[in-house]
Amino acid sequence: MSTQADHGPELVPRPEQTPDALRAALAVVAPGRLAEMQRTKDEAFAKAVEWQSLSPVRSWVLAWARDIEIARRPDLATRHARAKRLLEHEDEATAREALGELGAVLDEALRAVQD
Repeated sequence: MSTQADHGPELVPRPEQTPDALRAALAVVAPGRLAEMQRTKDEAFAKAVEWQSLSPVRSWVLAWARDIEIARRPDLATRHARAKRLLEHEDEATAREALGELGAVLDEALRAVQD
């Protein structure tokens, strides 16, 4: 397990952005999502063939790298789970704040995997 001063311990190292590396990391941090990953991978590859473009595959890689970044970092995972729970809060201001926090977590994770 590695540690970084800015966000604490990580469950697994950040994986390379390849399907096999992402799958291996997901198997550790969120194994219940493996079927979803395979389904969305199949969809992305089908679109890539249909569109004659690699953009659907690149989008798939980035989306899963982002989600794995959240799952492998307890600080982000905690913020993400709390924000998702509060999205349906009866207090509109609380729900709106949760939506902002959810966006902030997703943005932070995406920036981390794009660096």
